[in-house]
Amino acid sequence: MMSSSKGTEKNLNDFEVKRKAVKLVVAHLKKKVSREYMGIQYLIEWFEEMDALLEKEEFDIKEYYEMRKQLNSVIESTLDEEMRTKIRNSWYSFGKALDKKAKPY
Repeated sequence: MMSSSKGTEKNLNDFEVKRKAVKLVVAHLKKKVSREYMGIQYLIEWFEEMDALLEKEEFDIKEYYEMRKQLNSVIESTLDEEMRTKIRNSWYSFGKALDKKAKPY
């Protein structure tokens, strides 16, 4: 059992937890896109922007909320019912990811 190693062990702060959770959501969404469909270019553009945001050193929560809003626009542009559902599920997960907080030790 570890005793008060808070100072030495690197605790994940809330932003790192959120970023990791969002990364997972994006990775899962990429796996869900298994085929071409009408409007896929909107999602591909969104992935490119999202990947660039995840690479940034600093974490600006407003940018992440903006990307979530943009993902909603992608849903609106997606006529394929199956893909629309998959993207919408990821949109919900994205919201949950942004609510995550680091666990207190």
